[in-house]
Amino acid sequence: MTKTFTLGKTERLKSRKAIEELFEKGKSFNISPIRVIYQRTAMKELQVGVGVSSKNFKKAVDRNRIKRRIREAYRLQKIPLQQLMQSRGKGMRIFLTYTGKEMPAYAVLSAAVGKCLNKLLKQLNEMSQDGGS
Repeated sequence: MTKTFTLGKTERLKSRKAIEELFEKGKSFNISPIRVIYQRTAMKELQVGVGVSSKNFKKAVDRNRIKRRIREAYRLQKIPLQQLMQSRGKGMRIFLTYTGKEMPAYAVLSAAVGKCLNKLLKQLNEMSQDGGS
């Protein structure tokens, strides 16, 4: 039995250098209440990071809850993106930032993360058709 719905150590974006490069050179888009910053890489791993502004949420408990919910939504919906990247032999770094100002329900976050991943899939498919692999 394979563990397809895990979010392992290698899938987490933790390197400060990698995150800085992602924010400098990555592309981004917004799907309310989430901002997505992504960058394709040569390594064959799909890595994700999650952030919540301390300006909007003063308590670490609230920020951590939102991040946990976003990671859970991503973990359950990442399979199509992961399969596409594996089939192409490429990798990607993704950073999901919550931009809302109030505590969201899990259903809202799950729907927003799903829309973000679908948009990423669509953009990757368009890139491959335009000749950029």
